[in-house]
Amino acid sequence: MSSPTVRSQRYRSALFAPANQLEVLKKLPRSRPDLAILDLEDAVPDSAEAKQQARQVAKEAQVWLAAHHPEQAVYLRLNAVQSPYFADDLDALTPTLAGVVLPKLERASDLEEAVEQFGARGLAHLQIMAGLETVAGVENAGELLQGSDKGAVRAAVTSAYFGAEDYVADLGGVRTAAGLEVLYPRSRVAMLARLFGVAAFDIVVTKLRDDAAFLEDARVGRSLGYGGKLCIHPAQVALAHEVFSPSPEEIKRAWALLAAYEQGQQQGRGVIAFEGQMVDAPMLVRARAVLASAEVEA
Repeated sequence: MSSPTVRSQRYRSALFAPANQLEVLKKLPRSRPDLAILDLEDAVPDSAEAKQQARQVAKEAQVWLAAHHPEQAVYLRLNAVQSPYFADDLDALTPTLAGVVLPKLERASDLEEAVEQFGARGLAHLQIMAGLETVAGVENAGELLQGSDKGAVRAAVTSAYFGAEDYVADLGGVRTAAGLEVLYPRSRVAMLARLFGVAAFDIVVTKLRDDAAFLEDARVGRSLGYGGKLCIHPAQVALAHEVFSPSPEEIKRAWALLAAYEQGQQQGRGVIAFEGQMVDAPMLVRARAVLASAEVEA
């Protein structure tokens, strides 16, 4: 059985910015990210005063972005549901948001609580990006991405990301350049996101001005099945789009492969060769996926 269709539109980039810096937030659309994320969590100091100030700035930014850049999809990353800041974070939500990011999700009950709170505030339209970045979160990823038995929860979760840094810290492991310590959870999140029709965002690259490192890591993410990348600097957005968008060569090759296969079918040949390779069903699936992601109707 094939995997379900992804429930949300294709997103290649999600750019984070500190929710307590209004001028930075106003600049988010400049690099044209698919998602602009105002971050109340890691980007804001861990104090009640700092969080409250950031909530006020985030609300102002939401209104400004909606007025000046209505085309920009904006999400707000809240603090974790189990944190002491979550309840007050709800006051920073406005109807202009496209969605919210729920970090460090670990169990379905956390997700259900958040969805109930959004609904009670007339914000049932909000899409949810699930943050899977703890040992428990990765272990329970299937339960979280499936969305439990409640239809409203299942519909709300449209994307997810794997957070490597928090995961390794929670695990008690050591982060390395090779990344073998996160290969299993990174693959698991991509696989389960695909299984349940959820768009998947790959890990952050913390080297801010190393384009080669970002591109290499993004290509690994794409090979694992991710459809987009978390970005923490505007310059990373264009790089993410480069990797997670089909190149002209890929599109041309996909069309040629499908044309060759169709010609073979018309000639009564069940098996054909293309560029020295036997064409099988998975190759056709990948070719059609390339055209679909390029918004070309095959």
